[in-house]
Amino acid sequence: MALRGKLVPFAGWELPVQYEGILAEHRWTRDSASLFDVSHMGQVEVSGQDAAGHLETLIPASLQALPAGRTRYAVITNDDGGIVDDLLVTRRADDVFMVLNAARVDADLAWLRSRLPALAFRHRPERALLALQGPMAAAALSDAAPAALELAPFAYGEFDVSGVPCTFSRSGYTGEDGFEIGCDGAAAVVVAEALLARPEVRPAGLGARDSLRLEAGLCLYGNDIDAGTSPVEAGLAWTFGARRKAALGVPGAARIERELAEGPARRRVGLLPEGRGVVRSGAAVWDESGHETGVVTSGSFSPSLGVPIAMGYVATRHAEPGTALQLDLRGRQVPARVAALPFVPPRRHRQHPA
Repeated sequence: MALRGKLVPFAGWELPVQYEGILAEHRWTRDSASLFDVSHMGQVEVSGQDAAGHLETLIPASLQALPAGRTRYAVITNDDGGIVDDLLVTRRADDVFMVLNAARVDADLAWLRSRLPALAFRHRPERALLALQGPMAAAALSDAAPAALELAPFAYGEFDVSGVPCTFSRSGYTGEDGFEIGCDGAAAVVVAEALLARPEVRPAGLGARDSLRLEAGLCLYGNDIDAGTSPVEAGLAWTFGARRKAALGVPGAARIERELAEGPARRRVGLLPEGRGVVRSGAAVWDESGHETGVVTSGSFSPSLGVPIAMGYVATRHAEPGTALQLDLRGRQVPARVAALPFVPPRRHRQHPA
């Protein structure tokens, strides 16, 4: 399609970073619905006897209790209690389906295969993945795939769009209602054109996707979480579930259990710098006494709030919302305060299954 998107290289892919412009695309997503091409994400099918049970030995989430047709956000841990990757896991009738971060696909699969030789992992790079996001996302599907509107949050289904078989998960990375739609790559243009034909839908690039996810307080692997970051200090222990917290049984469990019991030394927090300057990833954070207490991991301008926002890690004693701090902004210190996450409350679909 001749949408005139600006393409940039990433993890071996050419990806659209913007079309009309990041601010306009961000605001359109919050007000209506945007279509993102996220085909670079790793789509992996996992099969084998008791696949969910085997995956639980590496992923501290309650996957065996996950009903067929449901999706869960989770993390994979390493031997040091850090995060190998964050991912979406879907329990299907005959297998388990995972969506991995593009830059982590090869490393993730090597880790999973080395630890779980009884399972078969099939990477599906030939499949496309489109993310339809925004408060009008459901309305945009009312003609193309009306049955998808019955999906509850984090539910999975299979429906046709313009005669193309597609997988649907009612999930996304923006804090808005939306759907992640998978299909054969050769048919992706047909699906995209059907959705973009709706007046509610415009294309959006990865620039808006990044500012939207930051407003929603969502982590970006490689920035906000990595192999040295534990799920507890990242504020992701909620992904475990009560049963798994009682018996994690995953790599790095000793560190994770200690931090669950005693609290981590640092925590991921939101940051609101004063002024109009955007504080970027890697900037130092100081307390009011001038002692370095943390680091910024993501920073951007918030189109929804009209101010700069950031996320980062600070010593736990400085993690309370409202705490005064100082951030490095291109060599000078600017005042900031710790803010509760998310910056913009999520507006996901509220329907729940019976």
